[in-house]
This record gives sequence, C-alpha cells and structure tokens, in this order.
Amino acid sequence: MQTPLQIINDTLLGPGDLALEQLESLVSEIMVGEIDFADLFFERAEAETFSLEDGEVKDASYHQDAGVGVRTCVGDRQGFAYSSEVSAARIREAANVAIAIQKGRKPCRAVNLDHVTAPKLYSSVNPIPECTSATKIAFLLGLDAKARSRDPRIIQVQATLSISYREILVAATDGTLAADIRPLVRLSVSVLAEKNGRRERGSAGLGGRYSLERLLIADHSEQLVRNAVDQALVNLDAKDCPAGEMPVVLASGWPGVLLHEAVGHGLEGDFNRKGSSFYAGKIGQRVASQGVTVVDDGTLADRRGSLNIDDEGRLSQRNVLIKDGILVGYMQDKLNARLMAVPPTGNGRRESYAHLPMPRMTNTFMEAGDATQEDMIKSVKKGIFAVNFGGGQVDITSGQFVFAASEAYLIENGKIVHPVKGATLIGHGPEVMSAISMIGDDLALDTGIGICGKNGQSVPVGVGQPSLKIDRLTVGGTA
Repeated sequence: MQTPLQIINDTLLGPGDLALEQLESLVSEIMVGEIDFADLFFERAEAETFSLEDGEVKDASYHQDAGVGVRTCVGDRQGFAYSSEVSAARIREAANVAIAIQKGRKPCRAVNLDHVTAPKLYSSVNPIPECTSATKIAFLLGLDAKARSRDPRIIQVQATLSISYREILVAATDGTLAADIRPLVRLSVSVLAEKNGRRERGSAGLGGRYSLERLLIADHSEQLVRNAVDQALVNLDAKDCPAGEMPVVLASGWPGVLLHEAVGHGLEGDFNRKGSSFYAGKIGQRVASQGVTVVDDGTLADRRGSLNIDDEGRLSQRNVLIKDGILVGYMQDKLNARLMAVPPTGNGRRESYAHLPMPRMTNTFMEAGDATQEDMIKSVKKGIFAVNFGGGQVDITSGQFVFAASEAYLIENGKIVHPVKGATLIGHGPEVMSAISMIGDDLALDTGIGICGKNGQSVPVGVGQPSLKIDRLTVGGTA
C-alpha cells in the first residue's frame, strides 16, 4: 500500500510536473536574508454535499480544488501568497511576494528535508466514491420517512450529508516534510413538530474521520432520527423559562461547546502572546475550581477534530491546558511558539492552502470527576438542567458569552419538573470555571458535528465534558 507521501506525490505534485525531490530546492530558495522561517503548504481537496427538505433534493454539489500556499516569517511579521496552480513556476512567483517582507535580497540558505512519520489515527480512503449519488439520496429519503413515521406531529424534515477528502503536504525550512490524508463525513437531521398551532424544532448529527459506509448504517440513522424527534416533541410541551441568577447543571457531551468557546479560545497562543486573553501571563495560577482539568487532544482515533499532523507538519498531541484548576499551558503553532520561546503543540491549523495557519483547537474537553448527574440535580433547590445548546455569541478574548439552550428543564427541590423554552445562559467563561462545584463521572465527547470559526476561517473540531454543576450563572428566560 502506498504511503500518504507517495499518494500525494502522484496526485498533487505530479500533474504540475513536480516531484518530492524538487521540494528541498524550492524551500531553500525561500530561506533568504532575514527570513526566520518559511513553509510550503500543498493541498488537494474534494467536497460533496446532498441536502433534502420534505422529500426533495434542495442541494447537490461537488467541488474540487488544489493549490499551494507560500509563507515566510520575520519576527512576528508574515508574508503570504498562494496559487491554485501547483507548479515550480507558480511557487516561485508566490515566493517572490512572500519574501517581500524582508529587506533586500541576500543569498538563500540550504534546507535539508526530513520526512515526518505520522501515526494512523483514521482511514486514508476517500469516502466520496464509496456510494453512488442515488444511494446517498435514497438514504436521506429514508431518514425523512423514519422521522415522519415516529410521530404524526412531525410536519417538516431536513437532512444533510456532507463528505470531504483532503490531501496535504508540508515542506518547511525547519526540515519538516510531512503528509496527511484526511477523510471527513457528517450527517445531520432537523425536524419541525407542530401541536395546536405551536411549532418547535429538534436536531441531531453524527460524523467523524471514517468511511461513509460506517456512517450510513441503520443503527446510526435510527438514533439520529429518534434524538431529533424527541427533542422537538419535548419542546412542544416546554413552559417559559424563569430568569435570574441560579444554579445550572450541564449535561455531558455537546454542552462542552460552551467550554470550547468561552474558555478554549482564550487558551490559544496568539491571544496570549498579544496579551488580549484573560489567561495571558497566568501560567501557574489558579483559573478554575479544584478538580477542573481541561485537555486539547488531537490524537483521538476517528474523531472529527483529530489530525495525524497539524497544518504545519507537526505531530498532533495531547495537551493539558488546565490541571486541577491551575493553568499549565497554551495551544501553540510554530510562529507563536517561537515568539513565546516554548515548543509548538501541534495546534497550527488553516482552512485551506489559501489561508495562513494559526493556533486552533482540535478535540477540547474537560476530564471526568467523581460526581453523578443524579446527585447534581438532587442538590439544586431551583435551577436549570441544560441538555443541549443551539446558537450563541462569544467574545473570544474576554470570555463573555450568551448561549441559547435548545433543550432544557426546570429543577425544583432536587427534581426535574418540566421542560422550559427560551433559556439562555449568560456569563464570563473564567468566572464560570471558578463556579463549578461538581464534576460528573460521565465524560462524553460530542457526536462529531463541531465547526469552529476564527478570523474568518472554519475548521472541524470536537468538544466534550462530563456533567457539571455551576453554582451561579445568569439565566435569561421568557417567564
């Protein structure tokens, strides 16, 4: 079987009359004058999407792209240019733009590339041709039928299947030569239920870096439909949510998106190097309740946010960010790590060859504790149990957030009373981390649907947490 490096040599470099043997020379040409560091990022990508609404195909698309990005770094300045044509001539043209950030033209310095041997955390098979378009559409139509058959109150069904496949190659002046092949599949279902003129939505999704065949199995589709329909029906009977400061219990899994947004971004190296994060300069200080340990781990098999290598050719790794409430580290790409005099952590990510890399999360979660969700609920006199989240807004650097709960319940005297609608959680991420009083024994990661945006770039990520009890949180409600 061919290695990713051999495959990419044939599919990405070959069509432009390039070969791996030429990369040392091309990279050396960029390492001129004041340049501290430079790299070439090659990419070939395919993406396919099918969307159905009420039994009809609303969108069917296929896209293919390939190109190369050239980056140079001098201090904290970056020069960058890219081309959608992968050839030596276009790389040299892009390099002439990228090296313009340094003064003058001095002789280049030779670079010796050393191939990085990456782990195999996921399949390298392209999932797009695994099934025909007709098979994919028929599967989505089956989801529509299953959702409607579960309850007559379901009046609308939307289903989307998204599949992508990326081949990347990194050649850098620090000697890095690394390749990766990344499949990604995602399935989502959204339903609308109606009762006595009232309408409510429910949704569910599933995905990861694995084969399409593994995604399109009956057990998965049954569970997705059940989750989406049950959420919509629960919300049909929901009452107005009370407002005010109160205890909140968060369920395990997807509610970890609050941790990702309100805390995780503040632990990325660029914000801390620039001093714009709440966590800047606080290594070794207590920033969360005792028992809180936050990890970013890109090495989890088949997970949506996992990477064999990051987009700078560094091996992915498990990074402990907060340990027992103490801040112990940040997520770093090569540029910010060099400027902060710390090692890179394998968190350099970019949306495509047309974008610069920056420190980004992979799979970010809080480790489990020893409490039970049942005991958390029993300990609350009056509060909210938030099971699922919809949209939200976050100020990345300050950690201020507003999140809307798509499924939540009122707790009174230690018991769940009834579902509530219109619940929003409002707070400051670092303050919430210090208000955690119970950490569950039920750590779960999300089902593989996360997309993270930063500086106009989107990348797939994973989130997770155990159930948590937060003693004080502002709840916005409609009651």
